[in-house]
Amino acid sequence: MIAIIDYGMGNLRSAQKALEKVGCEAVITENPKDLKDADAGILPGVGAFRDCYEGLKQKGFVDPIKEFVQTGKPLLGICIGLQLLFEYGEEGGGSEGLGIFKGKVIRFPSTEKTGLKVPHMGWNLVQPVPGKNNPLLPSGKGGYAYFVHSYYPQPTDENIVLATCDYGVSFPCMVGNGSVFGVQFHPEKSQQFGLQILQNFGEFIKRKTT
Repeated sequence: MIAIIDYGMGNLRSAQKALEKVGCEAVITENPKDLKDADAGILPGVGAFRDCYEGLKQKGFVDPIKEFVQTGKPLLGICIGLQLLFEYGEEGGGSEGLGIFKGKVIRFPSTEKTGLKVPHMGWNLVQPVPGKNNPLLPSGKGGYAYFVHSYYPQPTDENIVLATCDYGVSFPCMVGNGSVFGVQFHPEKSQQFGLQILQNFGEFIKRKTT
């Protein structure tokens, strides 16, 4: 069973429906204790980094998520869920994050510098890093995914970057280490490409639990 973490910040039902479509049992929960019984977790997020982290704290999820990761069970962060995996986000005056990955989350360069509007919104190409072991894209093939964000991760360790995307700058749009992954785009809104990523995550979970 996959626990979709409900801390008041995310389009949870669409993620649940997408997981069910690829054959994964997923339950939405706002109870941190449910993580102990889950085979894997999904950390979604819509809105601002600081608000989302405050939501996690208020719901009592911060330490249980860190403990969950220590067990080696798979966790997938989506959109701001990816950003929250890092140590710090500069949005809204700045906020600490979960610190599972080292690094920070920074804003895209201004429109004056790139000629591109912020937020980055719409379809863009996900480009896997050649030679990386990426359980979410084992074929090594990229595809187009749907993005909505104004900030992006800047990892301290480039080795965790599994795929990149270009929007004025090249930024990590997929990261991972061990059993923890994050995608900056919304797989549940990314049609067949996104569904394939969720299916691959489900298959990764099966390998970890059998």
